[in-house]
Amino acid sequence: MLISIDWIKDFVQLPEGLSPKEVGEKFTLATAEVEDVLTVGAHLAKIRVVEVVENEKHPEADKLNLVTFTTGDETFKVVCGAANVTVGMKTAYAPLGITLPNGLTLEPKKIRGVLSEGMLCSEEELGFAEESAGIIELAKDATLGMNMLELFNETQDILLDVDNKSLTHRPDLWGHFGLAREFATVFDKELSNPFTSDWAQTLKSHMTNDDAPMKISVESDSSSLGYFGLSVDNVVVKESPNWLKKRLKAVGLRPINNIVDISNYVMLELGMPLHIFDRDKIEGDTVFIKRNGADSKFTTLDEIERDLVSSDTVISDANKPLVLAGIMGGLNSGVDENTKNIFIEVANWKAAEVRKTSTRLGLRTDSSARYEKTLDSLLLERTLLRTLEYVLKESPEAKVVGQIQYDGPDLSKIETVKIKSSASSLVRQLGKDVSFDEMKKIFESLDFVVEGSADAFEVTVPSYRATKDVECESCLLEEIGRIIGFDNINPLSPKIDVFPVKLTPAQKLHRKMRDFMVYHGQAYEVMTYPMVGESLLKKAMWEVDRGLELINALSKDTELMRSSMIPSFLEAVSKNAKNSDEFKFFEIGRTYHAVDKDFRKEKSMVGIVHYSKEATPFMNLVNDTMRLLDSTNVNYQLSERHPKFKNNIVNEEWKGVHPFEFYNLRIQGKMDGVILSIHPIVLKQFKIKGHSFDFTS
Repeated sequence: MLISIDWIKDFVQLPEGLSPKEVGEKFTLATAEVEDVLTVGAHLAKIRVVEVVENEKHPEADKLNLVTFTTGDETFKVVCGAANVTVGMKTAYAPLGITLPNGLTLEPKKIRGVLSEGMLCSEEELGFAEESAGIIELAKDATLGMNMLELFNETQDILLDVDNKSLTHRPDLWGHFGLAREFATVFDKELSNPFTSDWAQTLKSHMTNDDAPMKISVESDSSSLGYFGLSVDNVVVKESPNWLKKRLKAVGLRPINNIVDISNYVMLELGMPLHIFDRDKIEGDTVFIKRNGADSKFTTLDEIERDLVSSDTVISDANKPLVLAGIMGGLNSGVDENTKNIFIEVANWKAAEVRKTSTRLGLRTDSSARYEKTLDSLLLERTLLRTLEYVLKESPEAKVVGQIQYDGPDLSKIETVKIKSSASSLVRQLGKDVSFDEMKKIFESLDFVVEGSADAFEVTVPSYRATKDVECESCLLEEIGRIIGFDNINPLSPKIDVFPVKLTPAQKLHRKMRDFMVYHGQAYEVMTYPMVGESLLKKAMWEVDRGLELINALSKDTELMRSSMIPSFLEAVSKNAKNSDEFKFFEIGRTYHAVDKDFRKEKSMVGIVHYSKEATPFMNLVNDTMRLLDSTNVNYQLSERHPKFKNNIVNEEWKGVHPFEFYNLRIQGKMDGVILSIHPIVLKQFKIKGHSFDFTS
């Protein structure tokens, strides 16, 4: 997930003098792992205003021009294909070495025999537009040599790329306001909270006593945990303003129009998904939140037809489903350029049901990813009001019709989580002396309420942290530890007697093989997933064995227990070959096979892979395999491929076997191994350039 520091600064001012890297490191130690720190707009600081002084035809190409221009201090010449170049115009010049938003890095290049010294840029290449015709034409009074940041009064934004897996237990951090609250605590700064009661009342003053044109009906057996709705008339659908487009693009979302973009923006700001309907496409005056009731087809906003089952929760009108609850809206009620009247939906859904439907359909969205974490229903009204605020800002002539509609449980009766503890108990478990006053300050900065004294106190957890996150005293301990810094706690080993566990013969053998492959075979150990998907097997031209299919698979890519490690190895080679021209790796893992008795049989397997982009390493693999088997003192025999000698590893009909580089391996009298080269037709499927060889036993 991408975090915009510029967005965070809407709510908290970070300490001056800290580099982006230092911000990322501190956030990693206290909260979640930052995998990378990125700069948005860095290219604009290097792109300058220039004036065209000469425009002549390319001697070798009719559709290309040789354009000479000046920065005021220097003169350059580039090859340009834009039709709108004129002498005297001012435009944007990207010098050699710069990387543009589309990923293009400008290098010295001859185009039809003429060296081009960089590039004159279009709005699309600058990142200002989705598409554009010709190079950008700047104002006549633009100062020569000025960079684009200064010219357009833009600022660079720092993005923290956070590992999603480190946030799965923190649904409150899936929006920038929640992240800002965390930053305020981590950096000991004050949070600016605009969502006050006065703010809410101001927005509610726009509502009228007219009858709401759209009512809500939630059926008790649906997965709804509360559903809010509000009707707004006379909106204007148009292109979003630059500030909104810039923020969405910075965090990886494509701007669509102002109304759709507002819904995405609020989700990214507050962490609560929402949906906006074109109200005129809804048949009747009521939206129904209910089970689908029967298997049916439903086309989502991405224009893909999905297979719904009777147990799926949907939002529907009098005649048809409109939204797949918690996952994605339907194409039949989406906002477009003709939309005039809208219905804003903000709802909460049962996490397990959203995940179940999302997994079955293989459809994981920004919305479902958040609902799966279990969201706080008390954020629903705030999210609705924030959406209304932006809609009115972008459509001042819009009019709210009626009041907020709600159907669901009484949100005022949601149970609060209270945890009892004492300072001495937390200090003893933490291993560091922390005063009660310091504990209280940390808790209150995290929006916890503390009542009592050091000897005995009670902590009330805010609702957005009480959804399966903070539940017991150990959770309080973690909050204190991460804020003061686990790196500031001196580790002490527990004083207990430890006795070595006796290894089984299989464990001893595996250790011996690992040691040999690492120290003598110079190979890396890998651990591939034991679950695979049908798409991987088909890509490897491997037989799809559905004997052991998971009912509750995490995704379509992990729905089958593997019967061979070879497809997994091909995927691993494909990934690693992008970064290395030659490597060796091995795995000691398991394969799984359906049997009538005992349901399934597991086999312990050893696999070795050699890859080279240039030379064929087949005989090196044969040599390594023989040395490995010699080190284990097992009896083995190599035999060439022969129709009478079937092995238990590779189906003889598999197209992935190279016809001239293959050995069967008889181990302890059984045909239990193969040494083979992967056929080029399979390597091509994985876009592997070079040679890959595999030993499996």
